Amino acid sequence: MTDAPRSREQRRADTLALLTTPAIDVWMSTSSIDEDGTAAPYLVPLSLAWLENRVVIAVEERSRTARNLINSGRARLALGPTRDVVIIDAELERALPVQQAPAEIVEGYAGQADWDPRGDDGYLYLVLRPIRIQAWREADEIKGRTLMRDGRWL
Repeated sequence: MTDAPRSREQRRADTLALLTTPAIDVWMSTSSIDEDGTAAPYLVPLSLAWLENRVVIAVEERSRTARNLINSGRARLALGPTRDVVIIDAELERALPVQQAPAEIVEGYAGQADWDPRGDDGYLYLVLRPIRIQAWREADEIKGRTLMRDGRWL
């Protein structure tokens, strides 16, 4: 540990800077229940766009990620390395076929994610509303790591 713990305000600024980074990727975890009743977690890396305080990802409509998220309505996302992590718990707000999405999502996603799914068939934009956001670097930042609770910045 070389730096002093960041204030909540600094962590929020750092988190927003990370979320708006061009071509940023995120690990997204979803889950489902198998036929035998056991939990089936699923983790995948995806491109992310942060648009109007929402996480937007694009996935194939038939993907396990899309199915899990549409069925459960919840996901957990992680950005950054383990010693400077941002964790987001989010709820699915809407799923939009790429060809029917409004221009602000289409252009915003393509601009930040550095990828445009309009050229590929069968893709959806999944718009996620953050419920809780946590950020910390080291053990000295564990206290106060929650930056958003119940969808509201603290």
